Amino acid sequence: MLLLLLGIIVLHVAVLVLLFVSTIVSQWIDGNGHTMDLWQNCSTSSLGSVRHCLSSSTNEWLQSVQATMILSIIFSVLSLFLFFYQLFTITKGGRFYLTGIFQILAGLCVMSAASIYTVRHTEWHDNNTGYTYGFTYILAWVAFPLALLSGFIYVILRKRD
Repeated sequence: MLLLLLGIIVLHVAVLVLLFVSTIVSQWIDGNGHTMDLWQNCSTSSLGSVRHCLSSSTNEWLQSVQATMILSIIFSVLSLFLFFYQLFTITKGGRFYLTGIFQILAGLCVMSAASIYTVRHTEWHDNNTGYTYGFTYILAWVAFPLALLSGFIYVILRKRD
């Protein structure tokens, strides 16, 4: 049982790390000397040394992506704290419903953010060539099924002695 709890905690922390990295690092779109993320649009000179960054928060769709990614982090952190709280307070045989619900909400938020970004990038990509999705965009999509899996595990999990 202890090994199962350790595995669940490791999965949850892995999801949290993926969410933090995908929200903070500037690599959602990459190409032609430019990198774009949720927070800024950066370009490098032809020599590769000068970097100019502009804020990316003027679009409403981008602000909704920012908000849902932050919500996913909040829900996942709250879920981790609720898990530890419920681990010591619920009775034997109780399930971790509240923890699972918040983790599933985190997964749905990251899915919404990545979906909105995908739709808007597809519209933008039709006019601009040479750009590809960056690794943090992919990490956001990887975090989505892992968060859902973690949430469903929490819902199924029962407390034992």
